[in-house]
Order: sequence, then C-alpha cells, then structure tokens
Amino acid sequence: MTSPHGASASAVALRIDLHAHSTASDGTASPTLFVQTAAAAGLNVIALTDHDTVAGVAEAVAAAVPLGVRVVPGVELSVMDGKEEVHLLGLHLANVDAIADALVTFQHGRTTRAESMVAILNANAVPVTMDDVLREAAGGAVGRPHVARALIAGGWVGDQREAFDRWLGAGRPAYVEKPRLDVADGVELVHKAGGLAIWAHPGDDGRRARFERLVAAGIDGAEVRHPGHSASDTVRLAALVEFFNLVPSGGSDWHGAMGGPRVLGALQVPPEWLQLQEERLAMRRTAVPVIES
Repeated sequence: MTSPHGASASAVALRIDLHAHSTASDGTASPTLFVQTAAAAGLNVIALTDHDTVAGVAEAVAAAVPLGVRVVPGVELSVMDGKEEVHLLGLHLANVDAIADALVTFQHGRTTRAESMVAILNANAVPVTMDDVLREAAGGAVGRPHVARALIAGGWVGDQREAFDRWLGAGRPAYVEKPRLDVADGVELVHKAGGLAIWAHPGDDGRRARFERLVAAGIDGAEVRHPGHSASDTVRLAALVEFFNLVPSGGSDWHGAMGGPRVLGALQVPPEWLQLQEERLAMRRTAVPVIES
C-alpha cells in the first residue's frame, strides 16, 4: 500500500467530502444543487451516498461535468450486525444499475413502513396522509424524515425534534422497524457492484470487538472523520483502521445544511485517504468480479 506521504502535489490540492445526501433520499437539495453547493464550497471530489438508493447519482454526475467536480457514486445501506443496526457506505460503485435493481425491494419496504406509520398516526387522531408524506419525499426513497416533514407541514408538530421525540423515534408510538439487510449481504452487494464497503460513522460503537465482526463480514474501511465523532473517537478509529489494514474515509454527512458542522466543505478527508481507497479498489476489483449491466 502506498504511503500517505507519497501523495503527489496535485493530489494534495484536492478538497474531498465522501458522505452526503440529496432529495433522492432524505436530503433537502437536489443532486444538481448538491453538486453546485459542493463546487461553490471549493470541493473537487464528492460522494453522493443517499440512503438505500442510487437514484440521484446519474443527475449528480451529469451536473458535475461542466463544473469540473468528480462525483464518487455511492449509497448508504442500513444493515444488521446481529440485532444492532449498522450503516454501510458503498463508495466508488462501478455498476450503479446492479445495486439499484437489488435495492428495489428495500425501497418498497420503506414505502410500506411509511404507510404503517401513517396508519398509526391516524389511529392516534393525527390525520396526516400518505400523499402528504410522498409530497415531502418528492420522488425519493421514503424515510422517517419525510413523515416528520409532513407532520410539520400539517401543523401537528413544531419541528423535527418534536416529531421524533413524540411520534417517530425508536420506542415512540408511530415507530416502525424498517426492512434490513444482514451486514455480510450488504458488503457482498457493494462488492458485486464494484465498490468499497465502508462502515459509516462508527462513533463510540467503533470498538475492537465490533471491528472484528465487520472485518470478518468483509468491510474494506471505516469512516474516521465524521461530524458526530468526538476527538477521542477519531483517534481510536484511526488506530483501529490501521490495525485491521482497512482504508479510512469520512465526510460531512451533509443533508442540506448551509451552516454548522455538517455543511459541505466544513469536514474534509485527506487526499491520501482517497489514494488509499483507489489502491484498495483496484485490489478488490481483481478479487471480486463486477456485475456487468
């Protein structure tokens, strides 16, 4: 593996964010606006990693061409490590269509889940409708944030926090479990699409025992830099990534914020990390054939 200190001068000039969302899932900016915002922030390389969908990737790639921005095709999958949820980023997807086909079932499950939440809310005298939720999703993969936005738009709650604290958070009256992939199945899905499987925002859960299980499941790396990580998280995760010979990653986890720690450009990853990912990617693609479209 090439030493990070061997990166070229041109690589060092790169400004990189490898975790962001658009209206294709639960972000507030279209894929085109995401790319435009990234370019305005001076970013050169960005990854679009919408939840359980790659529907926004083609638009983002097309919008990036005239701006000279590189879009890394990606996705963020909700997978299960035993009884606990883990988020898995698929980065550098070579065959977006392959993973899109596999995710159709899970996108349908998201809609069914939202319908169940709406039914529960209706039974609790909150007359929000599925049309209200779909209007907020605007054609993207449906999630709890869209139900929350519909509740806000209807005046039944004041903001997202109230929506989750009162109705939609785990253990609250309208919470419904979403369909899950096992972590090993999620890793296999990413690998067959030609990508790297990266453990997203491990935070305090990023301990050696959990790393051992996910490494056994085939992950390629983990996010070291994330707005939700404390300084001690970042140090610990960097050490564990090195110990297990994984590749580091990171990003703002942008959902449309125009300020604060999750704004595009506020949290970047070193160009050396992108180089390490590309080297691991070349190794991975020789070991696991990419599904051809």
